[in-house]
Amino acid sequence: MRERLRTLARHPAARVPAASAATGVIVGLVVAGFDYVTVDLILQRFVEWPLWMQAGAPAVGLALAALSLRYLANGTTPATSELYVQAFHERHTRLSLRELPGKMIAGITTIGFGGSLGLEGPSIYAGSTIGEQLQNWLRKYFTRDEANMLLTAGAAAAIAAIFRTPATAVIFAVEVPYRDDIGPHALLPALFASASSYLTFVAVLGTEPVLTLGRGIVPSLGLKELGGAALIGLLAGLGGRGFAWLIRRAKSISAALGVGWRVALGGVVLGSLIVASVAVYDAPLTAGPGYGAVDWVALQDEAVAVVALLFVLRMIASFTTLAAGGVGGVFIPLTVQGALLGRLVAGLVGQPESGLFPVLGVAAFLGAGYRTPIAAVMFVAETTTGVGQILTEVSVGERYVVPALIAAAVSQLVAGESSVSTFQRRRRLGHLERRFTLPITSALTTDVLTVPPDATVTEFVWAHVMGRRERTVPVVDGGRYLGMCSLEEISGVDRSSWDNETVDLHMRTDLPAGRPSWTLRDAVAAMDESDVETLAVTDADGYFIGVVLASEIVKLDEILDETGG
Repeated sequence: MRERLRTLARHPAARVPAASAATGVIVGLVVAGFDYVTVDLILQRFVEWPLWMQAGAPAVGLALAALSLRYLANGTTPATSELYVQAFHERHTRLSLRELPGKMIAGITTIGFGGSLGLEGPSIYAGSTIGEQLQNWLRKYFTRDEANMLLTAGAAAAIAAIFRTPATAVIFAVEVPYRDDIGPHALLPALFASASSYLTFVAVLGTEPVLTLGRGIVPSLGLKELGGAALIGLLAGLGGRGFAWLIRRAKSISAALGVGWRVALGGVVLGSLIVASVAVYDAPLTAGPGYGAVDWVALQDEAVAVVALLFVLRMIASFTTLAAGGVGGVFIPLTVQGALLGRLVAGLVGQPESGLFPVLGVAAFLGAGYRTPIAAVMFVAETTTGVGQILTEVSVGERYVVPALIAAAVSQLVAGESSVSTFQRRRRLGHLERRFTLPITSALTTDVLTVPPDATVTEFVWAHVMGRRERTVPVVDGGRYLGMCSLEEISGVDRSSWDNETVDLHMRTDLPAGRPSWTLRDAVAAMDESDVETLAVTDADGYFIGVVLASEIVKLDEILDETGG
């Protein structure tokens, strides 16, 4: 397979499609196997087990996951889809193919034995790992502009396979690395403008489509539906912020607790939640990804309080599974919470039988949690309507997508800067911004000739200004940085006093000094504020390390451009 891919990659026109298609085939097979083992072989049997086995299964699954991570995955962390986002941004981060089997087994045991996480986490990890490995094998056939191409392709392939939503997969894989990639100044106005323009137009001229591809049966949307969409967006934004906070807390707890305590406490809590779920709902709705909870939402007509209780129980279950070191994703848990939230709003507005509000809840809650509103709306469109039905039901656009856009837009406003993804960046960086994120050490010069404070002005001029063509020199005494002496400061000193006056009388002590932990952005900002071309760098105790020159930053940028660094 490797040699065949290399042969295809030698042809420029075939390189990208051939490599991407091969990635999709391999990822599709791996994800299909993962889904079959987890769902068909374990989860479907889980619901038929006696209650005592269901209650004890999560502890067993968490223990097996911990053992798998330690002995089969080289002691790696439970992180899955987060590693895709991290690898997307950080070139030094590599996804290990050797760790993949162990992490996939950990995902199978966590989710298959009742952990409340989604299958998409291990799937995305598998897809991005496979994509990155293929690109590493074929790296000489890819340009630097094609970096991360197969990494992203692998993640998209995994999402398309596990959810059966190819369009959502493309959007999500590209959208998730950034919170505001499209930009709040463009996305939210576009969402609101497009939805309001559509509704205004159809209110005046009706809903007859431009292209009649099917029956053209369009159900009406009233104020209750649109108001409900806005309410769902508001609550989902708040819920998404709360869920993101819980995810961060769960990860910190998981890192602080030992494996034994995590497994024991997590097993007890998850087992208790299963018992409570069976007592109230006659089914273990808190176990697994949550497909059963979504089916329950669609089929039941329960009181609002009963739905609210399941919302809380599922939230606790997902939090506990992550805190206990379980392996899985939060895409589906967010989806389930959104469906439950939509069902709650449907009950509050007096339409508990409506199937619209749970769908809107999914779009709003998922979009707020991951900050991927476009992918969330597309996910709703793809999962509520098959491809064939889209071609025959023009009602889909108004009935689902338009209110989903409203709900997603409102949720984005309320969610603010929160996100369930730790490594997600706010927006895509431009060329110069990427340079500015480099550490200050990338432009640091340590081989610097300094001047002692008791040197005379004459010594400074002849040794540094005339001898080395240096206009600014650090003043250092016993390794400790004191200030900067420059030609500008001594130019006003009378020539007859050069032999008698020392450098410390004319050095500047008000200039900033950088730290090794700074980035180039910090250095440039400090130099710009002080209007200098040279920045001294010291340690925390004030001892001199070196200098950063503005000319060296420019030179570094040119070198990186030439080398593709």
